[in-house]
Amino acid sequence: MTAPNRNTLWAETLLDELVAGGVEAVCVAPGSRSTPLTVAADAHPDLTVFSHFDERSAAYFALGRARRTGEPTPLICTSGTAAANFHPAVIEASQARVPMVLLTADRPPELRDSGANQTIDQEKLYGDAVRWFRDLPEPEPTGRKLRRLRTDAARALAESTGVPAGPVHLNVPFRKPLEPVEVSGDVPDDLPEREPLGAEGRDGPFVRTTGGRPTLDDAALDRLTGALADAERALIVAGPADPSTAAVDGATAADTAAADASDATASPGVDADAVSRLATATNAPVLADPLSGLRFGPHVDTAPVLGGYDGYLDDRVVGGWPDPDVVVRFGASPTSKPLRNYLADADARQFLVDPAGEWRDATFTATDLVAADPDRTVRALADRLSGADAAAQSAGDWRDRWLDAEREYWRAVDELGADDLYEGAVVADAVERAPDPATVFVSNSMPVRDLDRFGRPRDAALSVLGNRGASGIDGIESTALGAGSATDDPLVLVTGDLAFYHDMNGLLAVARCGVDATVVLINNDGGGIFHLLPIEDFDPPFTEQFKTPHGIDFAPTGDLYGLDFARVETLPAFRDAYDASLDADGAQVIEFRIDGEASHRTREAIHDAVCERLGQ
Repeated sequence: MTAPNRNTLWAETLLDELVAGGVEAVCVAPGSRSTPLTVAADAHPDLTVFSHFDERSAAYFALGRARRTGEPTPLICTSGTAAANFHPAVIEASQARVPMVLLTADRPPELRDSGANQTIDQEKLYGDAVRWFRDLPEPEPTGRKLRRLRTDAARALAESTGVPAGPVHLNVPFRKPLEPVEVSGDVPDDLPEREPLGAEGRDGPFVRTTGGRPTLDDAALDRLTGALADAERALIVAGPADPSTAAVDGATAADTAAADASDATASPGVDADAVSRLATATNAPVLADPLSGLRFGPHVDTAPVLGGYDGYLDDRVVGGWPDPDVVVRFGASPTSKPLRNYLADADARQFLVDPAGEWRDATFTATDLVAADPDRTVRALADRLSGADAAAQSAGDWRDRWLDAEREYWRAVDELGADDLYEGAVVADAVERAPDPATVFVSNSMPVRDLDRFGRPRDAALSVLGNRGASGIDGIESTALGAGSATDDPLVLVTGDLAFYHDMNGLLAVARCGVDATVVLINNDGGGIFHLLPIEDFDPPFTEQFKTPHGIDFAPTGDLYGLDFARVETLPAFRDAYDASLDADGAQVIEFRIDGEASHRTREAIHDAVCERLGQ
């Protein structure tokens, strides 16, 4: 490898090693101090560069790609507040275990703590939110330093995709010149001959990291198997899934990148067939969060996968039911508050299976933390229990109780909601009419809650994603478009008006990054979710300080960002516009204007009516 100066050599070496480790794309935000990194990325023949004006949007776009693929899309930015704008997405990536690699350019050490322009303290800028931080040394064309740089790049990928996955921060200081100009004598001409390992690297990654998966020994599996075999009322709870690396045992990131494209964008979570086999063996209903990777797919026609529980886990319905005696849980904390409360009140042994052995149990009711890979654990349990007597009368009655409630719930929703207009009906239609396959991204606040309550299990290959790590409404469009950029599947985004407003900058990615999308914008003119909280009864300050009606006309975003824009106010009109968008090229925004308070009242009325019916 030859280069006109040491900065160019350093940046090319770093990017080349990331590519050798399996990286296929980077997100770049423009800036001066990051020039060596940007030029190296742009010149690399095996890299796709997604250019973003806004660092916050860039970071969420990279987050979305990683959610969809399980592999990081590195981020490049200049020094100063540019790096600080990555922070919200870094927090989400950390909380949600999404791989991310941050390459923040920095001023040379002598300018730190000197008042120099655009110079801030970037060391450990993201605190405990990153899995690993390294302040790289200044560029130097020596074999040892180049080998260390390659090792750091390989380690960054390994740490980012480890257990648990998450963000990694490499701070990269440069002194001028930043451009690829010739600096006489800066890089020795014979460097490749004198230091071939540092200058040229190896065939493939400089360091191959073989990651293991935590598994249970036979004795531990025997204990867990015994608890389930003895259970009369077992329950399986699948929370929001961590992104899947889709890698086979012992595979490196580079090996994964070379796998079939459909594998590289596999749905997250535990294998649906294994869950189905375990549910059949134990007569256990499967309460599947919409972000679990289990609520949608061909397995729902044969496995007892339930999606309506948020609407009927109420004392009026389940108050007279016996408690489960064993609960197997995996994934993050469920979206559904009624489900979380139900588990908190249940007198049951609850096994929380987590690959990192972390305490993701905010109600503090788990009795057993199982530090093991959920997919392997479920497969092993299904294999061991497949020959058990699953026809025990008590277990069958338990399962049938749940299945009957599920059927009655959806029948009641169809009947009671047929003549009413409410946000949940829009969300339900969007998911029910989404193409097979499709990537569906749903915003926080009300959309994800309505999806949880009204998103009926469906035999379709839907990759349903959301930012439930920190559950913010920032970066929603960018995350969705990033996810859409990683696959040829159609992309549907369902979002509220405040989240849409919060990340309108992210819509630039439609044109700049070439992402087609159908954006369902549910506009209730403010924070409709606050109607769920007791503060609704206190007005003032409820309207102005919580609901915050804005009165924004979003139609001009069509012209501003080159999108097709349509506004609808009835479900038939929405369905027509939605179906047309799915058949069209480019990106379309379908705004559904709706009264937030009236929608909430309808939601409450449906819930009350369903509970009264099921509780009889």
